[in-house]
Amino acid sequence: MTDSPRRPLNHGDGREALLEATVRVVAAKGMRGMTFRAVAEQAGVNNTLIAHHFGTRDRLLAAALEWSMERSIGLADLAEYATDAAAFREALIDNVLSDAALQLFQFEMVLEASRRPDLQPAVRSLYRRYTSELAQGRSRLGMPGGEGLDRAMFAAIDGLVLQYLGGAITAAQLAEAVDALGVAVAGGAGGAER
Repeated sequence: MTDSPRRPLNHGDGREALLEATVRVVAAKGMRGMTFRAVAEQAGVNNTLIAHHFGTRDRLLAAALEWSMERSIGLADLAEYATDAAAFREALIDNVLSDAALQLFQFEMVLEASRRPDLQPAVRSLYRRYTSELAQGRSRLGMPGGEGLDRAMFAAIDGLVLQYLGGAITAAQLAEAVDALGVAVAGGAGGAER
C-alpha cells in the first residue's frame, strides 16, 4: 500500500468503491486472485470495510455481479437493439472497449458458477435480466419473438463479446457480426451486405 493519504469517503462511497474494485480485481486476476486485501488495495480503503458492508466474500461477489450488470445495462441499453441496431452496436462496442472489466468479471462469475452451484442463481438472474432487457426493446416495436428467440439473440451477442475479449475477433468483426445478427433476426439474412 502507498503512503499517500486516502481521500475521505462519504457514506456509501466505500461500498461503491469496493464493488468497482472487486470487478477490476477479478477481471485482472481471476477469482483466485480476489482477496479482501486485493480488493481493499484497489479501492483504496481498509479491508475491514468489506466485512462491514458485505460480511463474506460470496456476498461481495453477488453484489459486484449485480453492480456490474446494472453498469453494463446502463452503458449499452439492450432495448436500443430493437429500435436502432446501429445505435445498439455502437453502444455495445463502446461498452466493451471502454470497460471490458465489466464483461470479464461477469464471464469469470459464469465460469465459477459451473464449479460452485451456490453462484448459479445469481448467474441465472444475470442472464434473465439481460434477456428481459432485450425482449422489452423488441416488444416495444411489436416484433414477433418469444423467450427462445430472445435467449438465442442474447447468447449470440454474449458469445461475440467473449470472442472479442479472448482475442478471437477484432472490434470491427464484432460490429459486423452484431449488424448481421440484427439483419438475420429481422428476416433479411439473405440480403445482408458483406
